[in-house]
Amino acid sequence: MPYCEVESQQSSVEAELNNGTKLFYRTYGRGPTKVLLIIGRLLIIYYYYIFFFHSFFSFFFFFFFGYGFSELVSIEILGGAEKFFFFFFFFFLGSGLAATHDAWGPQIKGLTGTDTPNDDSRRVGDCPDNEAEAEAGGIEFCAFDNRGMGRSSVPTKKSQYTTKIMAKDAIALLDHLGWKKAHVFGHSMGGMIACKLAAMVPERVLSLALLNVTGGGFECFPKFDRQTLSIAIRFLRAKTPEQRAAVDLDTHYSKMRLLKKTVVETTLTITLNNNVQEYLEEYVGSATRRAILYQEYVKGITATGMQSNYGFEGQINACWTHKVTRTEIELIRSAGFLVSVIHGRYDVIAQISHARRLAEKLHPVARMVDLHGGHLVSHERTEEVNKALMELIEASKLHMKPHEWTNLPNKSSGWMQTRSSTSRTSTEGGSGVSFMCNMSEKLYLCLLYFVGLFALTFDFAKRTFKRIKPVRVGATLT
Repeated sequence: MPYCEVESQQSSVEAELNNGTKLFYRTYGRGPTKVLLIIGRLLIIYYYYIFFFHSFFSFFFFFFFGYGFSELVSIEILGGAEKFFFFFFFFFLGSGLAATHDAWGPQIKGLTGTDTPNDDSRRVGDCPDNEAEAEAGGIEFCAFDNRGMGRSSVPTKKSQYTTKIMAKDAIALLDHLGWKKAHVFGHSMGGMIACKLAAMVPERVLSLALLNVTGGGFECFPKFDRQTLSIAIRFLRAKTPEQRAAVDLDTHYSKMRLLKKTVVETTLTITLNNNVQEYLEEYVGSATRRAILYQEYVKGITATGMQSNYGFEGQINACWTHKVTRTEIELIRSAGFLVSVIHGRYDVIAQISHARRLAEKLHPVARMVDLHGGHLVSHERTEEVNKALMELIEASKLHMKPHEWTNLPNKSSGWMQTRSSTSRTSTEGGSGVSFMCNMSEKLYLCLLYFVGLFALTFDFAKRTFKRIKPVRVGATLT
């Protein structure tokens, strides 16, 4: 089996931190065009409830001292309370499923024509970047399991899981393969890792594709609505692989939604949606796609089990502590490669607004591609995603200018810049606008805290009450 020993590709200090860490990887296809695929987590939605419960301990620190969730985790100011929180989470929810390299199957097969891995015995040095002319124009993919999941090593310390460390893992894999440059595609948490990699070694990136990605931290929890709450409660109640599979399907794929419009627009919307069947209800042969995927999910959960607690807790840490700084944004923007941000409109795990904001920050090198799909838009809209990825590769080969590539308006980008400019104005002008903005933001988050806590408490109390059996009391003689 092909493994990359991370420490052998790094300095002595980093090697000591990553002692014994190995990454399981597979390569597919042949050709001079190299593509590194980085996968992430598929169940960030359940961090939503982690976030709310953890806020029970961090509320006063956050509100009165200004510590954010990521800061609380990174400096471990909560100590024993944080350990109790994770114990509570694992006791009631269990550990989550993490995606492995196989999740890139539709892209690998669609762009290379095969999903069969290359010969494991092939030596890396035998296939340099300038491969045989007979293979000119071909694409070679490399997909791997991140640390803490699949067949890769599972470090036991939470500090060994950050997007920066995992980006260094990916760089070590590039060195192991002998790839000087590559197109880098990342999905979900893999997109966060890809951003870090692009900022750390921009000279080795030919293009960057970010699928269903957010900026980490608070952006990891989804919009609070009925659908999200329903899925989370169902996940709490799921005790068997069959129940988990049913919840996961609704989490990963989109459902048809009729938007509230005027009478005329509603009629048109209903007509259009009648012609666009829900992805999971489409028939593949004699069975629906939901039934087929359901069996695959049950089989996968039964065969591999849940992710280890070390890997799960570590990757929670990686997602919550992830942040793309303004300096890193500028490094990516000025590096000279193009970026494609691809997202499903109905993603209940990673909100599309966060992806759009990230794309706007990367203007003018970024293009926003929003598709009708959920968090696994790469599976749900395979043809459209593969087309967008090929357009990115071809545009990079043609050295397309950023203003020809982007489809975003040239305007101020995102909350970070708006808040920064507001703070600057407040400092220079002596007004209280910045203070009011900060207080409004904190009050809004506090409200979300308590709503989430109430939902958790109510569900737990309801389940506990159902366990209490009434006691029959016999008649007494008087």
